[in-house]
Amino acid sequence: MEDRNNVLINIRPNIPVIIDENATSDAEKFQNRTLRPILKLQNELLIDLFKNYIEKRKGVFHKMIEEEKLKYIENSIRKDLKFKNLLLGTIIGQFTTEEIVLFFEADNENSRRMTNLIIQRLQSQLLEF
Repeated sequence: MEDRNNVLINIRPNIPVIIDENATSDAEKFQNRTLRPILKLQNELLIDLFKNYIEKRKGVFHKMIEEEKLKYIENSIRKDLKFKNLLLGTIIGQFTTEEIVLFFEADNENSRRMTNLIIQRLQSQLLEF
């Protein structure tokens, strides 16, 4: 199992984040140390999954104005639980054994943070769609 954990850590992009051990919550540390690097690593896959999602819905997304597209991204992830779980699974599948334990210690908070980060990441890349 150590080999898998090391491989997962080593393939993640390095994101310089200042973490003050006394000033941040455990959830913030988890977000900055684990979630952000994994989201960056999985960015292309997240984009491809969303492209597939909008094409399966007859491409109505492409007829929307920018503001509507931003809302569509958010609503798709928040309200379509099957799609949301697919995206969360894409991230959770990259956790080490230690990180999955940390995740489950505050799974509601960590899931909320993951969902928000995915929404922000996709919304910031509208031109990709």
